Amino acid sequence: MSIVIKIAIDGPAAAGKSTIAKMTAEKLGYTYIDTGAMYRALAHKALSRNIDTTNGEELKNLLQETEIVLLPSTAGQAVIVDGIDVSEEIRSQQVTAHVSAVAIHQGVRELMVEKQRQLAEGTGVVMDGRDIGTAVLPTAELKIFMTASVEERASRRHIENDKRGITTSLDDLKAEISERDRADSEREVSPLRQATDAVLIDTTAMSIEEVANQISELAEKRMNL
Repeated sequence: MSIVIKIAIDGPAAAGKSTIAKMTAEKLGYTYIDTGAMYRALAHKALSRNIDTTNGEELKNLLQETEIVLLPSTAGQAVIVDGIDVSEEIRSQQVTAHVSAVAIHQGVRELMVEKQRQLAEGTGVVMDGRDIGTAVLPTAELKIFMTASVEERASRRHIENDKRGITTSLDDLKAEISERDRADSEREVSPLRQATDAVLIDTTAMSIEEVANQISELAEKRMNL
């Protein structure tokens, strides 16, 4: 008998998590939740209000008064903050440069995890981020840890930025991604790490379709246990 499950996809920056998670959710008819977009949304709002992104208490207070809604869209997912669509704005270089600082604070992460768990209640869900399998959905029936070489991830981000009209150098992106890896892996609260029961998938030499198909096959096996 087929059951509804929760799928957690973790991995470093630009590993392809969001794209793969969206495709997997579409294949399975599940809800997709981009947790990284939620942290980006908070970073964007903090920057727009000139709030110091190293001040955890101010950020937590800001998050408490912020409504973040994720909606399906033709682009995959729309991010609505306090009724305003900020899907493009949260992908800016400025937000990217500050999102790790926002995500490092314990109070912010605890409150964000509450919001993320509420979104996942009572439905089949594909959720991607840095700590989904280890902290947000530790009992998820299927956990995936996606990775790829820094060079491949920088190339992917470069292509994404070009599509958005953002000019960046490949060398700068490599440095930015390497620093993001360090910050995410070394933070004290919910660091980036592979859950002990997660399936490791190195996507460096794989197409998007190949990865999505592999995860969908793993999911269907779990659903039919």
